[in-house]
Amino acid sequence: MMALEIPLGTVLALLIKQVVKTAQAAKDVVIQKESFKVLSQHLSDIEPVLRELQLRELIDSQAARIALDFLAEDVKKANDLVEKYKNRARFYLLLKCRHIVKEIQDVTRDIGRSLAALHLASAGILTDVSEQVNRLHNEMQIAQFEASQIQLQIVQKLDQGLKEQKVDQGFANDILAEIAKAVGVAIEPSEISRELASFRQEKEEAAVQKNRAEEYFLQQVIELLSRADAARDQEEIKKHYFQRIKTIEKTSEEYIPAYPSFICPIEGRHVMVDPVNLCTGTTCEKEAIEAWIKNGKRIDPKTGEPLEDLSLSSNHLLRKSIEEWRELNYCLGIRSAKRKLQSEMDSDVEEALIKMQNIMTENPITKDWISIEGLVDICLSILGSSRNRDIKWRVLTVLKTTVEGHTTNKEKVIETQGIDHIAPCLGRSSKVSNAAVELLFDLLQDDKGWNSSACRKLSEQSSAILFLVMLMNTTESVDKAERILLKLCNDDDANVIRAAKANWYKPLIDRLVQGPETSRLLMVKTVVQMELVDESLKCLGEAGAIPPLLEMVSGNLESKENALSALVKLSTCHENKKLIASSGGVRLILDILLSSQVRSKIIARCCEILERLSSNDDGTAFFVDADGNCLELDQIVIVLLEFQKRPNVRKPALHALLGIYDSDQEIQEASLNLLYRISHHEPQGIVEFLLLQGGLDKLVGFLKNDSKKNAQMAAVGLLANLPKSETDLTKKLIESDALQSMVNILRSGTIEAKENALSALSRFTDPKSLESQRLLVDLGLYPLLLSFLQSGTLTAKARAAALIGNLSLSSPKLTVISKSSSCWCFRNTHVATCKAHGGICSVTSTFCMLQADALPELVRLLHEKVHATAYEALQALFTLVSEDKYHRGALVLHEAKAISPILEVLSWGRPSLKEESLLILEKVFVTRKMVELYGAGARLHLITLTTRNIHEDDALKSKATRVMMQLERYSRSSMSMPLV
Repeated sequence: MMALEIPLGTVLALLIKQVVKTAQAAKDVVIQKESFKVLSQHLSDIEPVLRELQLRELIDSQAARIALDFLAEDVKKANDLVEKYKNRARFYLLLKCRHIVKEIQDVTRDIGRSLAALHLASAGILTDVSEQVNRLHNEMQIAQFEASQIQLQIVQKLDQGLKEQKVDQGFANDILAEIAKAVGVAIEPSEISRELASFRQEKEEAAVQKNRAEEYFLQQVIELLSRADAARDQEEIKKHYFQRIKTIEKTSEEYIPAYPSFICPIEGRHVMVDPVNLCTGTTCEKEAIEAWIKNGKRIDPKTGEPLEDLSLSSNHLLRKSIEEWRELNYCLGIRSAKRKLQSEMDSDVEEALIKMQNIMTENPITKDWISIEGLVDICLSILGSSRNRDIKWRVLTVLKTTVEGHTTNKEKVIETQGIDHIAPCLGRSSKVSNAAVELLFDLLQDDKGWNSSACRKLSEQSSAILFLVMLMNTTESVDKAERILLKLCNDDDANVIRAAKANWYKPLIDRLVQGPETSRLLMVKTVVQMELVDESLKCLGEAGAIPPLLEMVSGNLESKENALSALVKLSTCHENKKLIASSGGVRLILDILLSSQVRSKIIARCCEILERLSSNDDGTAFFVDADGNCLELDQIVIVLLEFQKRPNVRKPALHALLGIYDSDQEIQEASLNLLYRISHHEPQGIVEFLLLQGGLDKLVGFLKNDSKKNAQMAAVGLLANLPKSETDLTKKLIESDALQSMVNILRSGTIEAKENALSALSRFTDPKSLESQRLLVDLGLYPLLLSFLQSGTLTAKARAAALIGNLSLSSPKLTVISKSSSCWCFRNTHVATCKAHGGICSVTSTFCMLQADALPELVRLLHEKVHATAYEALQALFTLVSEDKYHRGALVLHEAKAISPILEVLSWGRPSLKEESLLILEKVFVTRKMVELYGAGARLHLITLTTRNIHEDDALKSKATRVMMQLERYSRSSMSMPLV
């Protein structure tokens, strides 16, 4: 009985259903989308043709049925192909991309041919359908399917890597990232782990199918990808390591020798890496046997048998045994290294470090094992404690190898405060510091670029920035040191400041030029606060600090003030003066000074800049605009003079005026006269100019120049107005021979110049400076002072008397007291002693006013009854009674007929003059004889002073009362004496 045939219409209906299903399924394949999309489109184009045949009732014939069977079979193959690759491991599909594309192309062409056969079997088909079938057939026969270039490049790179046995983690990270990106898998441990699990199933499937080559290839790929950071399963790695450790735990040896079967018969002693079998059963190193055959040798290198078949097959079992042997020796080496690292002997530690380096270089997988065994922690400990430079260098080198391309080890070093131990090494010897830079550079990088956490930890090391800047001057590691610095500075303004303080200004300038406003302001404040030498100031200027600072001068008040302060500092450097001028800075500063309602601080900073621009003999050289054209000097001077009316900016404006004190003689003289007048109310600023800006030499030059009388007068008058407390100025004037010049002025200067000179010399007659007093006396000062007392102006007399008083104050301590012998017959009756000082005196040795014959002239000044001169005369006379031996002084005053005119002052003098008189009388009336001689007359004057209602002169009344009490004490004493 014949089997029932399925109606042709039903066959067509089933085929159409299969075509539609396959076309739709092909769209959903995630790998080789473009190729499967083309297949889907061709199937979709076939569907209407088949429906047309169904509609027109295709003639049932044997040929038609056979053609439909072929087409159905090919469509089924296409469907099987879609099902085969729809849910496979995506990593596997990428590796098989060329094969998959070839399969799609073959099935597409088969379907095209079967469609053409159906056309031939349907002779009665209409013309329009026939043309459509022909077109589809042709398109499907010429269709070209290719994997994407990216996929092909990845496969080629992987094949090459496996061939070259690249097993380092860096290559594994790169190839895994490229594969994952190509197939649309996120580089996350969970995703990668899932994909690798699917990939392992593909390897197991190959093993079930006895496809050894496929199995071995997939195993190689899995091992490589498993080394990538994103694929690492630390638990699996630990498990594998401890399995190896368990194997050797009872072994006392440090090395397991290679078995003879591991040795290539061609190469001799070398253990094979890629063993392959010959047709004779002999195993050789693949590279060695290929060279053997290439050189024309056709015999077995071990047995000498002829090689009838030159094909080679991998010996996977032997290769696996060799790898296991190597791993066992790695474990032995790591165990040995750990023991020696813990030794106290540097030689053992160094040997251990060398062993670790060699192990990791030979096989990067040992980086995990070294970390698991705790050797990274031990190395960091050694780095922190060892003082041996070679050991430190080797530790740094080993650690670099440990973390190179190994994210887990990097994280371990960072998390265990490794940077705390590494950063100090930056300041060690060149060899150690360069190794530290290399290691840090690796630690600071991760797969996404810079590791922010690690950079933050390095920033916390206070000395790191300084050391890195220092390394910028070395020949090695300069580039990496700079890149680290730039990164640290890019993230943190504090690091920019640290770098600037270490004299590396690039980040600071970058912030000034293009940083946010807060950062720019902080950088300016840093420049202001830093202690900078000339070379540093020059470097800042050359690096480009001045243009952004001038720009900030036009900003808000805070920016303006700080930018001007920074420019003040920078303008002390000659090279920066040029930059400020050429950038239009001087014009900008003048515009600010000419503006209305400018704050005093801003004016002060602008004036300071002008002063520095003109300092050190630069004068007005930099008072130009951006084009080099000279600015109006008169306008500058007028502005600065105007500020002399404002006390809070007078000093900096004065400094700026002093800066115009340049080499032109006329300008110097004019400036000198101006300064002389200003010195009455702003002397301190002039002192700073003379001491710091080199103006003192020019001033002394005017003192010595007798041909410029007016300038000489102004110069000595300027000195007279300067504070006497400025000891540095006094010392400099002595060193510059100014004393001789001023004494000469006393002899030949104008009247006003002489008066000024007498005032100026008071700073040199201070009793605290015996040296300068002696210099003046030796220069012949005393006779000149006497001549002024005799015939000088009132001002000259007063100032001369004051100078004599200053000199007289030193007389008691300079007087040599004559030692009397215990026997009267040995007394030296030829040595005259001073009546006032009780010793040997002279003008030159003790500055004694008696020996200089100054006492009569001072008394004469009292008779003239002029307050100014009498006041200085009284102060000078007081020096004779100011010491403990005032009895002598009182007698000297009595003999000089000075006491009566002193008493008369109490009737005609002003209160201040009377006070000076009372001070002398208080000392004089300690002596009974003086009371007896002058008491009666003194009492009348004193009664007047003590009984008058002097509300405003309580001090005067008090002093008069004290003197009266002295007189009364002697009077009561006299009255209580018994009558004879």
